[in-house]
Amino acid sequence: MGRDAARIGEHGFLSDCHTAVLITPDGTIDWMCVPRFDGAALFSGLLDARGGGWTMEVEGASPRGRAYVDDTLVLETLWRGPDVEVAVRDLLAVRRRGRSGLYREGVLLRVVECRSGGTAVRSRLDARPDFGRAAPGWERLDGALRESSGMLLSGTHAPELAEDGVPEYRVELAEGDTAVFALDYLDGEHRVGPGEASRLLRRTLEAWRDWAGRIGYQGVGAAQVRRSALTLRGLLYEETGALVAAPTTSLPESPGGPRNWDYRYVWHRDAALVVLAFLRLGHSEEAGHYLRFLLSMCKSPIDWIPPVQAVDEAPPPREETLDHLDGYDGSRPVRVGNGAYAQHQLDVYGHILDAALSYEAATGRLRREDLEQLASVVESVRKLWREPDEGIWEVRSGTRHWVHSKVYAWVCLDRGIQLFSESGKGVDAPLGEWCREREAVREEILDRGIDPATGSFTQAYGSTNVDGSLLRIPLLGFLDGTDPRVLKTLERVDDRLGVDGRLVRRYDPERTDDGINTPEGAFLLCSFDMVSALVLAGRTDEARERFEGLCGRAGDLGLHAEEMAADGTMLGNFPQAFTHLALIEAAVNLDGATDREALHDWVRGRSGSGVGRRRRNEDHG
Repeated sequence: MGRDAARIGEHGFLSDCHTAVLITPDGTIDWMCVPRFDGAALFSGLLDARGGGWTMEVEGASPRGRAYVDDTLVLETLWRGPDVEVAVRDLLAVRRRGRSGLYREGVLLRVVECRSGGTAVRSRLDARPDFGRAAPGWERLDGALRESSGMLLSGTHAPELAEDGVPEYRVELAEGDTAVFALDYLDGEHRVGPGEASRLLRRTLEAWRDWAGRIGYQGVGAAQVRRSALTLRGLLYEETGALVAAPTTSLPESPGGPRNWDYRYVWHRDAALVVLAFLRLGHSEEAGHYLRFLLSMCKSPIDWIPPVQAVDEAPPPREETLDHLDGYDGSRPVRVGNGAYAQHQLDVYGHILDAALSYEAATGRLRREDLEQLASVVESVRKLWREPDEGIWEVRSGTRHWVHSKVYAWVCLDRGIQLFSESGKGVDAPLGEWCREREAVREEILDRGIDPATGSFTQAYGSTNVDGSLLRIPLLGFLDGTDPRVLKTLERVDDRLGVDGRLVRRYDPERTDDGINTPEGAFLLCSFDMVSALVLAGRTDEARERFEGLCGRAGDLGLHAEEMAADGTMLGNFPQAFTHLALIEAAVNLDGATDREALHDWVRGRSGSGVGRRRRNEDHG
């Protein structure tokens, strides 16, 4: 990345639910992996100027604004000059498949429309396959260009090879003219002309509008919730129901590194949380799609559930560094693969049961074999909860008894008891043993997980540190949101980890040995979790102020990264599923603050029925 390159949070996001594209405000596509999210990068200019990209230039005009077309993942950028206006629509083409499915066309499409005046457009596709390690080989093919891997570059105007061997389009446009540039990245069979381009654009808009139109929520932050839901849908790998944490790797959590990780994989806690989010937004079919992927990881008997998988259910690649890349803004190393696969993260089990209980309460669609798998998950926690683990933050400094992990062990047992008591569907479960273990976990947390000097929950047993993950304690129904121990925890988290009354760090890296021991930004997940915790504490006005402040710091397209610096600069991989999940939860909880009984019913029962204005609108619709 050069000095003039776009910042992380300035990027737009496109998806066909198999791979994703990041695009800068000046229309440069500087990130795309093929043929799926975790494939090798075709464009990686985001991480190194030598990584390539797909640029756009409009003579006599500059980019003056952009927006998604309605509630879709089609991005429109307006170029204006004294005598010209041009609109560029960028998309990864999809079409509807069934009620909620999306079928990818395998085409990255750029539609350039001259709305007034006349101009010349130049667009260069500088592909650098395999993170820049392979040289592309293009050959002319009857008005198109084919790359040696099979990709096909076509359009309304024939692309040519420039003197440096890079494919480019050079097009003269008069008012009312449209040019189409298309890359078939998948099988090289799509030769796109005017009619095909119109069809691809129309079907893509229809598919996303149809999906977004079934989001029933119209409450607090409705626009932000819809954009977050669309982003999450775009992070879903359609073939398996896997949710990638982010479509990028190695965007730094602190400028200069080394907190640079590959997030193009599936963390089960993310997938479980999206089940809850989509149930609350009325998308039960997608919730079921995600849950099916989770259950596929729970083959009985279960001794250990890996916290992270590839989208095809295989282990992620072994973690390695790409030393030929400079990294985003010089932040090294660039990593591919993820070493967290081998860790033990106890909270994963609780997330799965929490999601399953809510899904069953909302739909009744769990099968007997699903329940047998889930019983095995609960049995695993019954045996494992006394052991230390690496925790939600995946520290690389050894295991410890994280309070957040223990609370989720309690969640696993608690939701298991509810699930098999209410809808066991003939599956035997040792409910008596689970009840005893649930109480044992609770007693240990309240005995060893609270600092007697402050009355606050602690990061881990034997520690006096606080941790942003503790904000989830009231959200899970472990204690009431107004319990003095919860209130004291909120106070200490804000005092020790808060930044400017909006942001919350996950922990203090100077006091928490995580094996990296370098600074990082504030964690947006924790920042939105603070909003939800404040709602349950009865501090709705403060929660609303924080929520609006956080949403106001999003980029112009409403997208969020993993972290944020104190000056508002986004840090970490982008866009980040965890952050958008927490935003949805915070918004719906704020909306439910007008209906306290319904809100607390959700927290205690995880009924999946929804709260607040969304539910009332459905009742009247």
